[in-house]
Amino acid sequence: CPLYRLLNSHCFRLLKNGRGLIIFFLCAYVPKTEAGHCKWAEVLKDLERIKTSKDIDVSLYTANADEDVKCQELVMRCFFLETEVIIQECRIKNCSKTQDVWNIWKNGNESLEKKELTSTKSEKCKECEEYEEKNFTEFVQNFVKVIQRDCK
Repeated sequence: CPLYRLLNSHCFRLLKNGRGLIIFFLCAYVPKTEAGHCKWAEVLKDLERIKTSKDIDVSLYTANADEDVKCQELVMRCFFLETEVIIQECRIKNCSKTQDVWNIWKNGNESLEKKELTSTKSEKCKECEEYEEKNFTEFVQNFVKVIQRDCK
């Protein structure tokens, strides 16, 4: 009974007027938009799932996480292109993480296809094949760093 009176006197009264409703909806909505600001969130989840996979053994062209900001979009495209190599490897070896790798490729390409390539290739930007080939673990680590950099 005392709890009801407290809620009724303060909270419910606030919700009865327009300002209270606006505040309530803003408080309920803002945390969701703040948490979901990174378009690569699903890709990050899948990268976390595959990073410890023992049945993926490939060398992949791996961009550095500290590439010039002007090259960020091209670097992202390179990482997603290399996931196609992982998909092929998983098809051959019947990897346990094939679906997760497929999800990375699908989600990444959907995001990239929605937007045209806006960054122009500068002298500093490399082609995918110009990057050093690294093992799967290093590839995933750099991929995660590049995505986290893009999400800041």
